[in-house]
Amino acid sequence: MKKRATLIALLALGCTSVFAANTGGFTGPNTHQQNGGFTGPTGSLTTVQSAKSLRDDTWVTLRGNIIERISDDTYLFKDATGTINIDINSKRWNGVTVGPQDSVEIVGEVDKDWNSVEIDVKEISKVAQ
Repeated sequence: MKKRATLIALLALGCTSVFAANTGGFTGPNTHQQNGGFTGPTGSLTTVQSAKSLRDDTWVTLRGNIIERISDDTYLFKDATGTINIDINSKRWNGVTVGPQDSVEIVGEVDKDWNSVEIDVKEISKVAQ
């Protein structure tokens, strides 16, 4: 009797994994496996001047130059319309090395406090001039 109950339990477990494998998801064209990362909108190319007036947590893309390091992760970024502080965590550099003469594109979020605005950089890359 015990052997029969064990056999039934094992069969039941085996069948549930077969059914679980086909429980949904999109299987049509243009499907691919992702290895992670952000897949939403990246924010349109904007200027420093307009970024300062955007609301908190708005995604932006800026092009210009990093002209000075202010503190550990804070840098001064400049484009044709002005300057703004940007916060670049060390893990965001991804091996990119830039100097004040290099044009860069940064993607990040507007970070507004009571009396300051900065960009929290999520991605940085060099761009050809």
